[in-house]
Amino acid sequence: MKARALVAWNVRRIRVALGIPQEQLAYDAEVDRSYMGAVERQNANPTIDLLDRIAEALGVHVAEFFVQPPKGAMPHKTLRKGRKPARLRQKKK
Repeated sequence: MKARALVAWNVRRIRVALGIPQEQLAYDAEVDRSYMGAVERQNANPTIDLLDRIAEALGVHVAEFFVQPPKGAMPHKTLRKGRKPARLRQKKK
């Protein structure tokens, strides 16, 4: 598996296992949500600095993004769609 695919696989694996919505992870890592989606779809080439921020937001070491999945492992399903976490919602003025 190529490095970009490996990172994408593991970011999604860890995020889903922790039950963190993609939007929340993007917020915590201080990156645009659409870019976080691109990372998980292998459409973006994240910098080491961004990988550090994502790892910190997930509470793991950056090396976790380079763990090879077991043979025959199925891709992780996304979390169900729902309301945005409270701290992401815009406050009405």
